[in-house]
Amino acid sequence: MKNLLKKWYKLATYLLLLLAFLLIGFIFFHNNKALNNVISSFFEVAENRSFDYRQVLKTIHSTSVPSKDIVILAIDDASLEILWEKYGEWPIPRNVYADIVNFIEKDNPLAIVFDLMFLKSLKSADNIDNILANTLNKYNNVYVAMNFDGVNPSVRTPENLPDRLALDIENQSNINIKTKYSFANCRLILEELLNGNVKVGMTNVIRNEDGIIRKVAPIMSYKDKYYPYLSFAVGNDCLRADNTKFVIDKKRNLITNNYKIPLTKDGDAILNWYGPSNTHTVYPMYKLMRQMQGKDNVEENDVINFENKIVIIGTTAMSLHDTKSVPVQEGIYPGVEVHATFLNNMLDNNFVKKTDVLVNIGIAFLVILFVIGIVMFSHSTIFALLSTILFGIAYLFVSYYALALYNIWIPVTIPVCLIVVAFAMSFIVKYIIKSRDFEYQYQLATVDGLTELYNHRYFQDTLRKQIEISKRYNQPFSILMTDIDFFKKFNDKYGHQAGDAVLKQVAQILKKNSRTTDYVCRYGGEEMCIILPNTDTDEAYTNAERILQAVASKDFRLNSNETGNVTISIGLATFPKNAETPQDLIEFADKGLYYAKEHGRNQVVRFQDISNN
Repeated sequence: MKNLLKKWYKLATYLLLLLAFLLIGFIFFHNNKALNNVISSFFEVAENRSFDYRQVLKTIHSTSVPSKDIVILAIDDASLEILWEKYGEWPIPRNVYADIVNFIEKDNPLAIVFDLMFLKSLKSADNIDNILANTLNKYNNVYVAMNFDGVNPSVRTPENLPDRLALDIENQSNINIKTKYSFANCRLILEELLNGNVKVGMTNVIRNEDGIIRKVAPIMSYKDKYYPYLSFAVGNDCLRADNTKFVIDKKRNLITNNYKIPLTKDGDAILNWYGPSNTHTVYPMYKLMRQMQGKDNVEENDVINFENKIVIIGTTAMSLHDTKSVPVQEGIYPGVEVHATFLNNMLDNNFVKKTDVLVNIGIAFLVILFVIGIVMFSHSTIFALLSTILFGIAYLFVSYYALALYNIWIPVTIPVCLIVVAFAMSFIVKYIIKSRDFEYQYQLATVDGLTELYNHRYFQDTLRKQIEISKRYNQPFSILMTDIDFFKKFNDKYGHQAGDAVLKQVAQILKKNSRTTDYVCRYGGEEMCIILPNTDTDEAYTNAERILQAVASKDFRLNSNETGNVTISIGLATFPKNAETPQDLIEFADKGLYYAKEHGRNQVVRFQDISNN
């Protein structure tokens, strides 16, 4: 139990020290705005890239397929060439789209969506524009695209849009759509379409700093009103939702009736990709044109049926430059497939949800705690390193499967960095604690607990080493053997607590009056020894006299009320003058001490003084 508590204490110590390092680093980087921006940008780019890799792996290994209810009628390179040859111009006459709508509507499609903007045209095309507008307004399931921009009002006057296009939004969250998705101007489409029966959605998409589209805003702002993204407007109707009222709840979910879209703090929806380009069902426009001319010109396998389909009409031809960089295997999508992906996410209710700040903090804390636990409970550095690497790999797998199975984007870059930092810092802290433990154990093994002098064992080891040094460098050294006079009577009179107090005070006097190179030790009981390296008999005698006087002149505190005087006796022996072995040196110093105590005490006696007598 004691060992377990000790380990948990160390774990808490590791954690507190590591958190202290992280807090200091956070404060430093936070106050340094330039460095903070660089680091934040690095982590953002790295995290986005990690998300892209997960998306690519997901699309490669996922068994999920895009909805067959969504089809793309694509003006691809082949279709563009045929249309160009037939009509001699691009864009093609708008009455052609009117004919296409009328033809598709015969199959009762769920919706027809134009990812094309029918802007104001030349006066000579008024009749054709009227044909287009009258045809599109005739149906209740046709959608056309429009675009907001930031053109200066001096170049183009910002026009008011019809109230029917705006959304009623109740925002209960901390998202401010106007911060990122507010626009100052717009490009108007045909007035007959704006004020008619056709439905209008916006096509604005804001890329990340690296130019890749990962998120799309379902709602954007213009002149303090809210307008839908084109695919959002289509999906809302196709889900038979009540599109008169939208709520963004406190958890940042865009809700209307029976579905919800998780939004980021900026108001984006993170797209969940299904695969590379052409993953959705794509029909080239030229095949439909041939079918419109008569089934005799079309093979049976090429007959297109649009019953209960959502038909998105747009360009995929590379020469028309409507391509986007997206996080899929090939990395390139035509804009019409971005719309298809958003719409598919709505129908499947599988937008990606990014974990919020509190969850990320919890993940970071658990990662740090786990790595600290690995380091603390591992007795082998190699085992701890391999375990940490395996933990990092396991975390990467968890992050992948969280996205693949549950559409959850959990952070990777910061936790992986924290794994590295926590591992390194834990080893540093562990080294510091081990060093302190070693110092503590060393102190317990070498220092006397009462007097805080070196103990008897340390004295014996040091004495042997000093003899070797003296022999090697031909230098003398001396030892002083001290004993407190009448210490037994003193203990009997004042008690053992007073005796202990005297021992401590005498020990401090010996340390204070010795050189830093000397070794002051407790030999046993009230006896203490001092080893004086590179010191002959005369110099040692002078030092001993100084110590003797220092002890005799001090008032010793015996308890809280009494003080008294204490004297010591000292025996001195020198190597190699008096002895050549540790045992003899101790014996001769002890004889000098005994002689001093027998002849009056409170004096220093050298061994040669006894031998001469």
